[in-house]
Amino acid sequence: MTAHKTKISFLPAVILASLAAVLFALDRYGPSALPANLLMVSRWAVVAGLAWYALQKKSLTTWIFVAMAAGAELGHDFPAAASNMKLLSLIFLRLIKTIIAPLIFATLVTGIAGHSSLKQVGRMGLKALIYFEVVTTLALFIGLAAINISKAGVGISLPPVTDSAQIVQMPKQTISEVILHVFPENVAKSVADGQVLQVVVFSILFGIALAMLPEEKRKPMLTFCNSLSEVMFKFTNIVMLFAPIGVGAAIAYTVGHMGLGILINLFKLLATLYAALIFFILTVLLPAALIFRVPIIKFLKAILEPVSIAFATTSSEAALPRAMEAMEAIGVPRKIVAFVMPTGYSFNLDGSTLYLSLASVFVAQAAGIEMSWGAQLAMVFTLMLTSKGVAGVPRATLVILLGTAASFNLPVEPIFIILGIDELMDMARTSVNVIGNCLATVIIAKWEGEFGKGTPDAVVMEAAAG
Repeated sequence: MTAHKTKISFLPAVILASLAAVLFALDRYGPSALPANLLMVSRWAVVAGLAWYALQKKSLTTWIFVAMAAGAELGHDFPAAASNMKLLSLIFLRLIKTIIAPLIFATLVTGIAGHSSLKQVGRMGLKALIYFEVVTTLALFIGLAAINISKAGVGISLPPVTDSAQIVQMPKQTISEVILHVFPENVAKSVADGQVLQVVVFSILFGIALAMLPEEKRKPMLTFCNSLSEVMFKFTNIVMLFAPIGVGAAIAYTVGHMGLGILINLFKLLATLYAALIFFILTVLLPAALIFRVPIIKFLKAILEPVSIAFATTSSEAALPRAMEAMEAIGVPRKIVAFVMPTGYSFNLDGSTLYLSLASVFVAQAAGIEMSWGAQLAMVFTLMLTSKGVAGVPRATLVILLGTAASFNLPVEPIFIILGIDELMDMARTSVNVIGNCLATVIIAKWEGEFGKGTPDAVVMEAAAG
């Protein structure tokens, strides 16, 4: 009976969303006898209907999706006004970024120092790194295969470069420099610069050192870190109240700033990426979930909100706090969530690594440079190293892409072209990053035999219920 009620409750939203899509298609592509103003009023009426539905549902996830629809409509109808809404999305991203470092530090230290056995922590870390390396390597090869099959960069009609100021030529990076970058020299600077991997390394070492202290010395710091993690989860719940506004503003800015015309020339590249990501989900992530007997439906419901945030903001970090809460709420113990999720944000960005291999070959194709399979494989193995520690922020992969281009003597001009649709590609790859890390967290919990054994705190269950 409950399932039937849930199904019926979604019916108004599905009808309204379908009506909005039809009205938009009529206005944009199809011959219609209806005046443009009437179509616009009709679409806004649908948005109002969705807002009314969200009021009845009283769900933050529903409000986020309604905000995305409203933002897209605002960007389409009033692009000039929508282009000025970036400030609201930046405010939301800044508030989220203030959470990341203290949350990672507190949860990792609590998870390691409060653990009964450091050997289990080491075993869990080894399993996580093996899983990360296998999955991201498959992602790199899928991206490589996809771009070689579609040849999206061959003979493409490239639009003129309009915004080269967003990219700065990057110097070549040696393997030594890449490895050295993992280790922090000043943790405060790492926090300020948003270097998640360096914060993770510091937190792991701090947690191990704390675990080696006698009980009377360890307990006060452990209590502090546990309290800090609770405060940061509650802080997340407060910030998430602003999420619909920030997400709606991000979508409005994207649609208003870009429109849909730029897709005409670069649709093949965009389609290649989306097809490759879908193929990756179906052939890598789904089988992994089935092998480890992950409850698929329960998992999908849990990740809906963090993935929608990642899609709209194009930031993995924006979704991190909510993703951690969601995984704990479905039965992953906090000590595993705290260890696997932040580490995954440095070593398991599946969507970003797939994109990097695909985009690197696209650059060569667009420039008319023939790359042998040996050169492409060498580039993939380089990306295995340089893609680790990619910041979970918008357009961070472009920095890695520039470094790769410099290492293999590829021109940077085609990279400027990618900027035109990078926001649309970033939405997809960032969503896959979040899906991959959430799944990795559940898989490691299953692998350790601890899935369902954790009891989520009240603040986490409060967030999940919202």
